[in-house]
Amino acid sequence: MDQQLLVFVTVAEERSFTRAAEKLHISQPAISQHVQNLEQRLDVTLLDRTNKYVRLNKAGDVVYHYAKDILGLYEQMSRLVQDLKEDASGPLSIGASFTFGEYVLPHVIAEFRREYPKISPSITVENTQTVADQVAHGQLDVGVVEGSTIRVNGIHSIPFAEDTVVVVAASSHPLALQSVVTPEELSAETWIVREKGSGTREITDHVFEAYGIHPTNLIEYSSTQVIKESVEAELGITILSKWSIRKELTCNTLQVVSFSDSPITRQFSIVVRKSDFETKSVKLFQEFLQLNYAT
Repeated sequence: MDQQLLVFVTVAEERSFTRAAEKLHISQPAISQHVQNLEQRLDVTLLDRTNKYVRLNKAGDVVYHYAKDILGLYEQMSRLVQDLKEDASGPLSIGASFTFGEYVLPHVIAEFRREYPKISPSITVENTQTVADQVAHGQLDVGVVEGSTIRVNGIHSIPFAEDTVVVVAASSHPLALQSVVTPEELSAETWIVREKGSGTREITDHVFEAYGIHPTNLIEYSSTQVIKESVEAELGITILSKWSIRKELTCNTLQVVSFSDSPITRQFSIVVRKSDFETKSVKLFQEFLQLNYAT
């Protein structure tokens, strides 16, 4: 592995030579020397340095982007070579969008670990766009996201399971007590929605357009749990996956609002980086999902 690239990326992410030295367990002068040597190799300054901060300049942004790819490819190469020598084992970095990551993935990992105890998963939960980007750049081995069309270059998207989304209100909300709710009534409500880039926000916007719902009052949150708490407090209504509200439906703190005879569905998809090679761990995880969770 190119030590200079590793040191540079760590300094850029930590925004500190001191913290980078602590993370990599080498001295701060050695950190500075590696960065200086890389700048000399490329004949350009990569970092703006003051007594208060260290940050990337324009050249640093370019080098950081490609350095992440290079380090990710090196890690993938090492694992593929290791796979040739032994059974699937070692780390597996999995990214998941919030609905799947918070409400389905824990059960998946528990079952997967029982079957493949030598594989050690690490989990990152982010919105769909971030997970797809990190898979494309080799920062994650595999992702599971909401939606079947992922607009990121360099990845394969494989739909494998169906998810049902519903309009949700507090059980005491007037709309929850009605047998049928009109688009006009829904438009008049305050809507609590996920942020742009989220798979849940994408399906929410689709429902608004498809059913002629035109809300004038939107509140954005980046957390499904906060959205649920806000809806329970009657701050507004929302659209969420049925996976994410199973406990609340059982406890009768949230209620599905009926406004359409047809269920609203979307896909959960596996995303992997486009490559001629795939580690055993990634292949086994993908097959495990398709075998046990496909619908």
